[in-house]
Amino acid sequence: MTIVMLVAGLAALIAGAEIIVNFGTRLARMLGISPLIIGLTIVSIGTSAPELAVGIDAMRRDAGSLVLGNIAGTNMVNLLLILGLSAAIRPIALQKQTFRLDLPAMVVSSILLLVLSLDGSLSTWDGALLLGVAIVYTGILLWTARREASAEGLAKHVDESADEPPRPPRRPRQVALYLGLTVVGIAVVVLGADWLVSAAVDIAGHFGVSDTLIGLTVVAIGTSLPELATTITATIRGARSIAVGNLIGSSTYNLTFILGTSLLFGPSQVGVDQQLISLDLPLMIGAALLCIPVFLSGRRIARVEGLAFVGAYAAYMTSLVALRA
Repeated sequence: MTIVMLVAGLAALIAGAEIIVNFGTRLARMLGISPLIIGLTIVSIGTSAPELAVGIDAMRRDAGSLVLGNIAGTNMVNLLLILGLSAAIRPIALQKQTFRLDLPAMVVSSILLLVLSLDGSLSTWDGALLLGVAIVYTGILLWTARREASAEGLAKHVDESADEPPRPPRRPRQVALYLGLTVVGIAVVVLGADWLVSAAVDIAGHFGVSDTLIGLTVVAIGTSLPELATTITATIRGARSIAVGNLIGSSTYNLTFILGTSLLFGPSQVGVDQQLISLDLPLMIGAALLCIPVFLSGRRIARVEGLAFVGAYAAYMTSLVALRA
């Protein structure tokens, strides 16, 4: 029964996230939002909905290590496995905003989380701080996009502007329908998260595996499947802004919005596993820092670099299981 609940939870997470991304993207396009902003906001937050649902539910169950392990593991999946696979399929050309705002925001957020965790716990106030960083980041993101759109024209704001379909007429009923279906997707994600966390905790207890390891592996990969599906689909279709924006945006929001909001729903103090502080969070920061020279070398991610990212993730998973076995 536990395995059935685990599989059903993962399926519900994927289905719910697909609904969120599909109809959230349609809604954004109907309102005239560019693909870059769709990738960094609607899609990244939508595909991070599983992490948010898992985080809130796990905090209520006093499984804080599962939350932190899930976020650290998910960002490793995003930056090494999914981004690597995307580049291996087709080299990724990067935009100026990625260097100026999105990559620095992700690196700073990663370091901030480690600093906040050094005392061995995370508090509700830490959660409020992380949530505040998410709000500031979103505000700067939207302000920068609006300024550049005004200066250069919306059609020239992204490299592949031809990928953006003509803006459909704004129909109130259709807007309401897309909004309603997006809410349905969120509800499905929350239900799936409840099943997934319950099954993951049961499995951990049965086999004597720590919540942290379950969060870093099964839950992290499971909740990253929406990002994987979205990124690979966007890569194949040539919508590169959505692909890169989805991963960088999701990683930043995982560290700030997702974790910050989850901490507000938990106890006043949440203990942090020492191995997370000494190993997993530093490795997550290392993956973020690795993106800097790779991104700056020719402002693109080549196929060989993508394959190296995938190899690095395979080595990480091998060592992770070996150290915690």
